[in-house]
Amino acid sequence: MFKRTHLNKPEWLKIKIPSGDAFKDVYELLKKYRLSTVCQEARCPNIHECWNRKSATIMILGNVCTRACRFCAVESGNPKGVVDPEEPKRVAEVVKKIGLKYIVITSVDRDDLDDFGSGHYAETIRQIKAKNPDTKIEILVPDFSAHVDYIKKIVDAQPYVIGHNIETVERLTAYIRDRRCGYKKSLDVLKSIKEIDGTIYTKSGFMVGLGEEKDEINETLKDLKDANVDIVTIGQYLQPTKKHHYVQRYYSPEEFSEFKKIGEGIGIQNIISGPLVRSSYHAAEVL
Repeated sequence: MFKRTHLNKPEWLKIKIPSGDAFKDVYELLKKYRLSTVCQEARCPNIHECWNRKSATIMILGNVCTRACRFCAVESGNPKGVVDPEEPKRVAEVVKKIGLKYIVITSVDRDDLDDFGSGHYAETIRQIKAKNPDTKIEILVPDFSAHVDYIKKIVDAQPYVIGHNIETVERLTAYIRDRRCGYKKSLDVLKSIKEIDGTIYTKSGFMVGLGEEKDEINETLKDLKDANVDIVTIGQYLQPTKKHHYVQRYYSPEEFSEFKKIGEGIGIQNIISGPLVRSSYHAAEVL
C-alpha cells in the first residue's frame, strides 16, 4: 500500500538556516520558565525563522502525548494525570516578557485527564488575557473526544482563533492518526465551535505526501468548507524519524498554489498552502 523507501528531498525543501540573537533569547526565556514548544517537540523545519522573529508556539500540558500518530515526533506515553497548575501563569509571563501581540498555544493530547485538559487550556487563555490584554490568542486544540461541554470551555474563554487539525484525508485517517482520532470527529469539533459562537475564527490544517490522491485533497477542502472553517493550512509531510511513516510524494510549489486556488474557489476565506507551511506558520499575518 505504501512506499517504504526514502525519497530525496527536492531543492525547495532545503532550508537555509538564518542566524540571529533573537533565536537565543527566545530559547533562554522558554528554558527559564520551563515551557515546551511544539517547534522543538515536533521538530518543525521553521523553528529558526520563527524564533528569530520572536515567534513561538507554546505547548502546554507537558510534552508526553497519550496518542501515537504515525506522522508525529512528539513523545507518546502515559503522563499519569500530572498537570502543572502554575503553567498558565508562566505562559502569560513569557508572552509579556517577549512582548508578543499574537501568541499561539497548543498541547499534546491528554486522554488521561477527566476533561482532556480543556480546563487548563481555558485557564491559560484567561491568564494571558489578564497580563496581556492587547495580545491576540490563537489556540490549536486536540479533539477533547468531541465532547461539546469541553469545547465550550474553550470557546467561553474567547480566544481569537481556535484551531483543530484534520491532519490527513479521510481514507488515510485510521492508519496515519491514532485510533482514538477520527476524520468525522475532527469535523464535529470544528462545527461545534461555530455552533457555540459563530464570531470566533476557526482553523484547520492537513499534510500532503502521506499517500493521498489529489481528488481526496479536494474532498477534504470541501469538508472543511462545509464545517465553516475560516483558515486552512496545507503543508508537505516530512518524516521526522526513521520509525515514522515514509514520505510517499513531494509536491511542487506549483501544486501547492493549485491547492490554494481550489480552496479559494470553493469559498474558504484564507488558504495558506506551501511545502514548509505548518499550522501556526506566520499565524499573525493571516487575519
